Amino acid sequence: MSTSLHRDRAYARIRDLVLSGEFAPDEPLSERSLSDRLALGRTPVREALSALARDGLLTIHPMRGTFVRQLSFDDLREIHELRLALEGMAAYLAATRGPTEGLERCAKDLRRVRSRAAIDVEEAQQIGWTFHDELFRATGNDRLVQAYDNLRAQSGLALQKMPQYSTERTRQAVNEHLEIYASVEAQDPDAAQQRMWRHLSSAFEARLKALGAVRPQTSAKGDHRS
Repeated sequence: MSTSLHRDRAYARIRDLVLSGEFAPDEPLSERSLSDRLALGRTPVREALSALARDGLLTIHPMRGTFVRQLSFDDLREIHELRLALEGMAAYLAATRGPTEGLERCAKDLRRVRSRAAIDVEEAQQIGWTFHDELFRATGNDRLVQAYDNLRAQSGLALQKMPQYSTERTRQAVNEHLEIYASVEAQDPDAAQQRMWRHLSSAFEARLKALGAVRPQTSAKGDHRS
């Protein structure tokens, strides 16, 4: 296996561990222990840790070690604002092309979840993430998909800090996803973009409310939620 493949494998495995909450906030990530755990050399592990730090998932403190990045409120806000930009554009572009088989499957799964008397929060959220992934694939824009991949990882890290949705908010999110899908199906890009903005803003505000935080008011908010 080539050096680059070893590095890519280490990157993917360590990123999965970080996003699954495997490491405590104050736990240093040891090159040696990760190398043993992944059955890879220390060089690809070291390179993977550096790449994950560049991607905003880890923080390297000289003489102290490498740690999972602890996100501030400003970090959460910036991730949210970037999601508005990228995912709003993804919804717009997907709607210009119409639904893909992947989006159709997600819509079917979302309708199935919605039809139940008791909603499964974890299942609905997994389908929701898949819906967002499929929406980017439906754009036909490889660079946009690549940009989203890094954002997706940072969003996953942010969600570790935030409480899980309530059943009420989960049901609302399912309906919002289906509204976005309806706009894509109707090939109405403006409506798809507006509905995505409203969905992301509602989700962000629900998370902050659960945290007991207050979202700062900005002039852009009115534009996104119009």
